[in-house]
Amino acid sequence: MELKNKVVVITGGTGGIGRAMAKAFLAEGAKAVMLADLNADAVAAAAREIGCDGMACDVTQEAQIQALVKTTEERHGPIDLFCSNAGAGGPGVLTDADNAVWQKQWELHVMAHLYAARAVLPSMIARGQGYLLNTASAAGLLAALGTGPYTVTKAAAVKLAEFLSITHGDDGIKVSVLCPQGVNTAMAPKRLGDGQTDGIIEPEQLARTVVDALRDERFYVLPHPEVEEYVRRKGNDIDRWLGGMRRLRRKSKQQEG
Repeated sequence: MELKNKVVVITGGTGGIGRAMAKAFLAEGAKAVMLADLNADAVAAAAREIGCDGMACDVTQEAQIQALVKTTEERHGPIDLFCSNAGAGGPGVLTDADNAVWQKQWELHVMAHLYAARAVLPSMIARGQGYLLNTASAAGLLAALGTGPYTVTKAAAVKLAEFLSITHGDDGIKVSVLCPQGVNTAMAPKRLGDGQTDGIIEPEQLARTVVDALRDERFYVLPHPEVEEYVRRKGNDIDRWLGGMRRLRRKSKQQEG
């Protein structure tokens, strides 16, 4: 997909990744970008700074996603690219993350993508074209230590993107899934535990990777290219990979102690 003259929606739009993608898309000649995020004042400020449109939206509420799509179409025309980007950390593992944490992560990282697809697919399928970019994480392809709800729901986000591509590829719908490691945003620490990242990149670098991946219509968008090799190794020998992750966990716990 070339972004010139395209109408784009970006949820989680006031954060580092969403904001950087908005700027990059406009630089590529996008016709309109609609930012969406929880805080109306933050959305308005970001939209003014970037020079785009914006509105408040809680992506865990399907009616609000539908309103976002309707408002965008009324103001700018049919949506060409929907970037379902909103997300948040979910610390804890099985025993110390309560059900509310798991449910919130599920709603934010899985159901929000589903709500977005439901809202935009009818128009896209009728036109025979459209693009969904869902933000997951390298954790969804591999694993992040100590963040069970995050890792599991991000894995589900990857699977949902796969399913959308399989189901609607013949309808002219393109799907990509964004799977970064560490990115220098408010959500991520400046440095992560040993072995859990191949470096913290800036959101602007990630946005350039996104633009290139959209142009090539690649399913995996990997701002940290090393992730592709890790996924290959995992697929080649899952037992060896699991053993390596357990060793990494032990090393991390020793460093914490």
